[in-house]
Amino acid sequence: MNPVGYPTENVALQGYPGQPGHPGHSGHPGGPMVQYTSVNITSEVPRDHVIWSIFNFLHWNPCCLGLVALVYSIKARDRKMAGDMSGARNYGSTARCLNIWATVLLGLIALLFIIGMAIQVNHVVYRKKF
Repeated sequence: MNPVGYPTENVALQGYPGQPGHPGHSGHPGGPMVQYTSVNITSEVPRDHVIWSIFNFLHWNPCCLGLVALVYSIKARDRKMAGDMSGARNYGSTARCLNIWATVLLGLIALLFIIGMAIQVNHVVYRKKF
């Protein structure tokens, strides 16, 4: 009897890897061969960030980062069309990094311009007359 109290019976498992005639049978009585299953995982298509690169190229293009990002984006798109996903992922990652730096520099330049204009307006409006 098993712990629950119900009677048990032994049933031979069909297709057990340790049985003779099964593809996983090792041929010796010591035990079955280890079987492995491979799973192909399709990853997402690498991004090339072309639109972001065009935006950075057309808007002030600080330190030519927008141009370099656009070149890497086009290389990533070419690699993707050729079927080289690892190369496309590499070029796309570089384009993304360059776009981040170009966007940050563009934002800092715009912020400094706004602060400079505010200081100039403040100086003109509140100028003391002697």
